[in-house]
Amino acid sequence: MQNSFKSTHLANVAMLNLAMLLISTSGTLGRYIDAPVFMTIFLRAVLGTLFIFLFCKIVKKNFKVASSDLPIVGLSGFLMGAHWITYFYALQLSNVAIGMLSIFTYPVITSFLEPIFLKSKFQKMHLLLAFMVMGGIYFLVPSFSFENQYFRAISLGVLSAFCYALRNVISKQKIGTYDSSILMFYQLVTVSIFLLPVVFVLPLHTISGQLPAIVTLALVTTAIGHTLFLQSFTKFSITTASIISSTQPIYGIIIGAIFLNEIPQWSTIIGGILILGAVIIESIRSYPTKT
Repeated sequence: MQNSFKSTHLANVAMLNLAMLLISTSGTLGRYIDAPVFMTIFLRAVLGTLFIFLFCKIVKKNFKVASSDLPIVGLSGFLMGAHWITYFYALQLSNVAIGMLSIFTYPVITSFLEPIFLKSKFQKMHLLLAFMVMGGIYFLVPSFSFENQYFRAISLGVLSAFCYALRNVISKQKIGTYDSSILMFYQLVTVSIFLLPVVFVLPLHTISGQLPAIVTLALVTTAIGHTLFLQSFTKFSITTASIISSTQPIYGIIIGAIFLNEIPQWSTIIGGILILGAVIIESIRSYPTKT
């Protein structure tokens, strides 16, 4: 029985890391796609909605959501859209490392939001690990000048992190009631509706030549990656999932180095070690002890 619990736990950790690998492609894709941010996010949401709809139809998932839950599902979708928009602007103002790592203040924010919204017990260790992640981010992004665009990028990244953390906490309230794919579907529908006006403001030729990258963003990063991440909330607390997901910027920086030739400096490596250290510690802490 103990081996069974251990195997299940390892499989859950592996699935969460796969989700992080897929989501981490957003950094490189966000830097690569040469199109207005609002149009990119709109198409990401529309195409992601289509992919998840087809998947849910094939596996015959129930699309029904109680009318009383629609406001929360809609709010979580709005927050996800705000997270994506501010994150992509942060990427445009900086690079993959700064754009991705600035949003990784969200484990710290989550550790404060989860006890407030979900009434879970605040764990001092989570705060310590979150500060360990913050220390890693400091080494990766040591310059915080008010006069340069990197500071503006970091500010947008932190705002993105807040939207992301709040969205995750709100989604956690409903993840036990509805399938994660269904929640993601309705969140993407919400983003699509809110951003529909961009079609009338920004001409479609602004995405000329960018469609393959946008389709990859919608399918790999959004439909598969974010759905797997939402599913992880049934296996871990949001804070635990957030800290384990700190592997995402490491994956993202590696992908950026390969495809965009954005080579990390030694400070980036030191920061990555601190972040990965927090991931390992939390993985060990969350290891099941049942027999």
